Amino acid sequence: MKLTFFGAAHEVGRSCIMVESEGTKILLDAGIKLGQQTEYPLITDDELKSVDGIVTSHAHLDHSGYLPHIFSAGYEGYVYTTKPTFELTNVLISDYMRISNPGNVTKDGISKMQTHNKLVEYDQEFEIKSLKIRLYTAGHILGSAMVHVSDGHHALLYTGDFNLRATKLLDAAQAEGLRAGTLITESTYGGEKDVFQPEKKVIESMMSSIKETLSKSGKVIIPSFGVGRAQEVLLILDDYMKSGLLPKTKIYMDGMIGKAMRIHRHNVIYCRDELQKRILMNDDDPFKSINFHNVTTRQQRSKIMHGEEPAIVVTTSGMLTGGPVLKYIEAMAGNPNNKLILVGYQADGTLGRAIESGAKEVSIDGRKVQVNMAIEKYHLSAHADRAQILSFVGRIHGLKNIFMVHGEPERSAELKDALKEKYNVVHPNLADSESIS
Repeated sequence: MKLTFFGAAHEVGRSCIMVESEGTKILLDAGIKLGQQTEYPLITDDELKSVDGIVTSHAHLDHSGYLPHIFSAGYEGYVYTTKPTFELTNVLISDYMRISNPGNVTKDGISKMQTHNKLVEYDQEFEIKSLKIRLYTAGHILGSAMVHVSDGHHALLYTGDFNLRATKLLDAAQAEGLRAGTLITESTYGGEKDVFQPEKKVIESMMSSIKETLSKSGKVIIPSFGVGRAQEVLLILDDYMKSGLLPKTKIYMDGMIGKAMRIHRHNVIYCRDELQKRILMNDDDPFKSINFHNVTTRQQRSKIMHGEEPAIVVTTSGMLTGGPVLKYIEAMAGNPNNKLILVGYQADGTLGRAIESGAKEVSIDGRKVQVNMAIEKYHLSAHADRAQILSFVGRIHGLKNIFMVHGEPERSAELKDALKEKYNVVHPNLADSESIS
């Protein structure tokens, strides 16, 4: 079995790994890397045409955003994934195409991407030529999956992005009964200092901060990934507001978050049992709360930004790389009574990383913007932290080889140091190929 790392090696973004065995070639994920410039996997169009199948772990663009180009380049095969991932991928890519309008994508490619899909369920084995594949729950976002690949001689497990803690939406990733000789694992939070605080404590602090801002008639902006993080944040806000722990305030959803909420509601069977029962038995549908208000026009957005009423705005994008959040920041960053709350990872080179690092002046669409609003970070992660990754690794039966991907180099190196005495650990470079047996 041969692995080639076309992306996500020594970096976060553009996940794309080729697995080759006995004349079969598949891709695990096909993502892009968003930042000041969008970066693509280092795979040629000719190589893409030789691929027999693509398995996507989940819908986030750093794992799925290259699919339009792949089909535009002439790929005729299928993408294998879960039903929620298929539906969410279409929404996210449609939003990405509208905002970025990449030149390497054709209408025919988009059409093929929407029709060349095969939907699979968790723990249901399927085949792509000589390879047998099975998906396991990953606990990251709705429909996310870890991918198990076997050629009859060697078994490989690819985590994609995973989370071993249950959230308001999802159960934790499957971690028992797994067997593989080789693991390809994310290392986003694999550094020595990457130990998450208890989520309850983080949420309580965040809600207290929001309450303080609202009491000053300020506005709170919460930029978030439109799929996964946004739904978690919205359900938390709704629960606190319904319980009276937050004052009654309009919660605005801007960007494609509303569409993603509907997909979550239609696929609630993939969510936690508690959430299913809440909807089906108690007629309490948190995805349709009266506290949520969709922003559908520029006039409505302008009224929120310039009005005197306090408000909470949950909007895309999570790393401030584009979308409605830039309009809100440009209009509201000068007021010290307002607050920007970051709830997720901010990649190097993004506006989110710059503001997180304390920048007091930023450029938005070529215009200088003074950042006087409060900036706070509350880590609501859908990823595994260092302790979770180490625990997960220790539970895999028969494990010999580990490949570190999807992490900043320092964090991946620190995780490698913690595992190298027991396993053969490789921290591959971009475009590296490795043979395993």
